[in-house]
Amino acid sequence: MTFMNPSADERRELLENAKTIAVVGLSNKPDRTSYMVSAAMQNNGYKIIPVNPTIEEALGEKAAASLTEVAVPVDIVNVFRRSEEVGPVIEEAIKLNPKAIWLQQGVYNEEAAQKAQEAGITVIMDQCIKVDHALLVRRK
Repeated sequence: MTFMNPSADERRELLENAKTIAVVGLSNKPDRTSYMVSAAMQNNGYKIIPVNPTIEEALGEKAAASLTEVAVPVDIVNVFRRSEEVGPVIEEAIKLNPKAIWLQQGVYNEEAAQKAQEAGITVIMDQCIKVDHALLVRRK
């Protein structure tokens, strides 16, 4: 399989229609990239669900220890984990049946992406959701 991210139009449509983003690996430390990216998305109107077993909350939201603890529908699972740690995260994410799994810049796992795609889930890899939002989605 030669992976290709969805087109800019497809990513724009996904971002315009999404409401809830579960963020795997979200830190509660404001100087961390996961925090800054998630804060920007929250400021743009998205509901953020922190997924991290080492924190109680982030960005004013109660954290789930894993995706299996997320009890609300999720549109996007945004992943801040090392590429080699993505496999189990994708397997948990598939059970939530999100519209998309978004692997942040520098995160790439073709085998895991294929599993998600076979489950009918859109996959974006090695791309920052905050940057895409800034470039593709018009401010309302």
